[in-house]
Amino acid sequence: MLSPPFGLLTRRLGAAVLLALACADPATAQGTGQGFLFGAPSGAFAVRGGFDRARADSDVFAFVIDELTVDKSDFRGATIGADVSFIVAPRVAISAGFTIVRTKTPSEFRHWEDNQDLPIEQVTTLRRVPVSGSLKIWLTSPGRAIGRRAWVPARFAPYVGAGAGAMHYNFAQEGDFIDFDTTVVFRDLFESSGWTPAAHGFAGLDISLTPRLVFSAEGRYEWARSDLGADFAGFAPIDLSAFKMLAGFSIRY
Repeated sequence: MLSPPFGLLTRRLGAAVLLALACADPATAQGTGQGFLFGAPSGAFAVRGGFDRARADSDVFAFVIDELTVDKSDFRGATIGADVSFIVAPRVAISAGFTIVRTKTPSEFRHWEDNQDLPIEQVTTLRRVPVSGSLKIWLTSPGRAIGRRAWVPARFAPYVGAGAGAMHYNFAQEGDFIDFDTTVVFRDLFESSGWTPAAHGFAGLDISLTPRLVFSAEGRYEWARSDLGADFAGFAPIDLSAFKMLAGFSIRY
């Protein structure tokens, strides 16, 4: 029989070992992205932000850039969006979502001044809001089932995808302008807006931070063009395509 002091020491050592194991296992699991959910997730809700690099490659942009103190880079800006996804197969999800980007650029005519030698000033605004559905395919498994109830997320899961939908845009110029035939300066608002079909392709990486919380980084290219309204008669369709770099968080459910 163990003496009381030795028995007490043994019990305390055993308790310490059990406590260390209990603490070490979850720490190791979380540190490797290996926590678990009770069952595979059904989908996720995501919020993302990033940078939108508008292509701005049509004649209306060329005209604005040539006549006004506007550069192509002025149509690039921050973007934000959200989407909800539903897992339809172990490595496939469908989603619906939107992003929004808006730029507002004060400018003046490069080669003209008014009759008081003052700049002829205006503001050019471009807003794009694509609303679309997507098909997302993970190139490696985003997680694995353990037994009948536990689902363990992979730490890293690269993916690709594509989708389509519609884009609402607004292109507007407000301020002072010059009539090139009469050189008369006048104040006006020129505007074109509406919906147009859009498509996109993307590739990215999901990084599991916890079983439910995921950080994602993605590159996305959007294709869209639209006929301009009567205020811009004579111009070819406006180029609304852009490349986006997005990053954000999603919550699995």
